[in-house]
Amino acid sequence: MAQAARVKAEVDALDTRAEYASERYNGAHEKHDRLISEQKKAKARVVKAENRIGDLQSHLNTRANDMYRTGQLGVVEVLLGAKTFEQFAATWDVLKELNQDDANATSEMKVVRAEAKSAHAEVSAKEKAAAKQQAVMLSNKKQIESDLAKKKAKLAGIEAEVRILQAREEAARAARASSYSGGGDGGNFPPPQRAPRSEIISVARKYLGARYVWGATGPNTFDCSGFTSYVYRQVGVSIPRVSRDQINAGERVSRKDLAPGDLVFFGSPIHHVGMYIGGGMMIHAPSSGDVVKISPAFRSNYSGACRP
Repeated sequence: MAQAARVKAEVDALDTRAEYASERYNGAHEKHDRLISEQKKAKARVVKAENRIGDLQSHLNTRANDMYRTGQLGVVEVLLGAKTFEQFAATWDVLKELNQDDANATSEMKVVRAEAKSAHAEVSAKEKAAAKQQAVMLSNKKQIESDLAKKKAKLAGIEAEVRILQAREEAARAARASSYSGGGDGGNFPPPQRAPRSEIISVARKYLGARYVWGATGPNTFDCSGFTSYVYRQVGVSIPRVSRDQINAGERVSRKDLAPGDLVFFGSPIHHVGMYIGGGMMIHAPSSGDVVKISPAFRSNYSGACRP
């Protein structure tokens, strides 16, 4: 059991490292998806601008050919061919409109060329930024997989003893939960103005037993923030994907004001999130090798709560 205690401490440290890396991966993935979306919009701008340039260029080319064929005297001949003042005035107005149309087309051509150049530059910038986020994702993916492999190796042959220690730890936390003993207080805030979303707990309980898989967002596997964001979507509420962003997705809540449905956060910086269900307990997706389950909410690294 002494050996198991040492292994458990090492495994807990690896789980924490993997959680940090997983949330960094999720953040980079979210940013990458946003950049790809922006890149597609920029490409659409390029296509639109280049199509408009083609239309304007065709128009101006036609006008230039017409002017070349008629020559400078063509305009004078048209005007002198008018037999009445009314014809002369009408012809003059048409010619002015043609000239203004040419001027407008030329001016628009300059604007659209500038837009095309700007859109091309944005596409290039988004491509570079997206590639950078892919590199971040790959780096974190390698760390997560490395930490999980180390965890598996350390647990080999001693899983049962470690599970006993984990069960004892959970039981001790549960015994302390109702009195809110231990852990940080998460800050003091005014009583929240919006009503708690207690109805969401019945939705969350449907996924008890679902496997933890890092980067997963449901419906059958989850990581911690993937679980909370997925469950909230089921009741029509959109919250950010990553735990450190989720804490700012609503009113901050003091521990004394916690109600079922509130989100509770852990770590500094934040790297884990669960959903408070009352009585000092939460439902969450804990870590690799575990499943969505109910656990004590107040731990030494408790860092705060919010009500989306």
